[in-house]
Amino acid sequence: MELNCSSPKTIPVVSTFTGKGSDSSSTRKPISLWPGMYHSPVTNALWEARSKIFERLLDPPKDAPPQSELLTKSPSQSRTTIFYNFSSDYILREQYRDPWNEVRMGMLLEDLDALAGTISVKHCSDDDSTTRPLLLVTAAVDKIVLKKPISVDIDLKMVGSVIWVGRSSIEIQLDVIQSPKEESDVSHSVALAANFIFVARDSKTGKAAAVNRLSPETEREKFLFEEAEARSKLRKKKRVDRRKLKNGEVNQLEALLAEGRIFCDMPALADRESILLRDTRLENALICQPQQRNIHGRIFGGFLMHRAFELAFSTAYVFAGLVPCFLEVDHVDFLRPVSNTFYFTFSVRPEAKATKNGFKIRNVVPATEEEARRILERMDAEMPQQNQ
Repeated sequence: MELNCSSPKTIPVVSTFTGKGSDSSSTRKPISLWPGMYHSPVTNALWEARSKIFERLLDPPKDAPPQSELLTKSPSQSRTTIFYNFSSDYILREQYRDPWNEVRMGMLLEDLDALAGTISVKHCSDDDSTTRPLLLVTAAVDKIVLKKPISVDIDLKMVGSVIWVGRSSIEIQLDVIQSPKEESDVSHSVALAANFIFVARDSKTGKAAAVNRLSPETEREKFLFEEAEARSKLRKKKRVDRRKLKNGEVNQLEALLAEGRIFCDMPALADRESILLRDTRLENALICQPQQRNIHGRIFGGFLMHRAFELAFSTAYVFAGLVPCFLEVDHVDFLRPVSNTFYFTFSVRPEAKATKNGFKIRNVVPATEEEARRILERMDAEMPQQNQ
């Protein structure tokens, strides 16, 4: 199966060093000089392709009225593809290469958020330059799952579209697709799947704003809509019914704390196969610069995910002592612009594990009740089917 970028809805990604969109002879301000935009090869390509919409977002008419009538759109109207020509663009390939000749996952997470944002703008646009545009922000990531390693030497494409809308929320599904030329089975070509949830706010009042309706057309689109609807109801139920510990979980909590107390009170008797949760901690600090904000003046959600992933990868590497292998990002709620909790799941690369006979990952134990509850929450997240 050979990837191609012949579709009019496919946006090619090129190296950021090629100077695309910076022609000084153009009457339009170059993309690279627009204020309040975070730049990467993908965001440059997206904003160049959708420049008319984004120019209006940057400079909306003063005192423009809100959209007066909701439109009905199909998933195909928002569907967008990003094409990475890794096989022939050496500089682009080097920008995305990690030490193991795979794609830098943090950069890919950043790109997913950028593409999801553009798709949400496409769906919510009323194509009327006299109305004020909506403010669209990343509210949550339902889940991101890596299905197979992603090579940096083979062309890649990222495809996304709106699959569900509520009153003011939108769910976008994205697939990262990569197949060697000899691979003909399309079902095996999806390397990563992700679902992002955006919410719409009135750009003037800051209140929740209604979004255009969605009309699924194909059986697949209808199925995805129903699945997303069920996920939305489950999220609302979890918000209303805050999780309380059951009897069995209370016993687990006490057992975890008892093991942690041995480490704190009698470390000589502690299990050498275990480690305190706090002793696995790594942290870093960075100042978010103006270049890292999006067109609405908020810190770019993809930038946060990128930095969070690299910290999580380093933490897993130090903890295991071997090269980690990324598996998934669990549900993330973007509650505040620069303060969020991410849960990344890693395993150890099989080839790394093979170098250490009898390798075993240490058990992590809590020193406080808060840490014990966090461990129980993650244990609970590993068994979603039993809790629904």
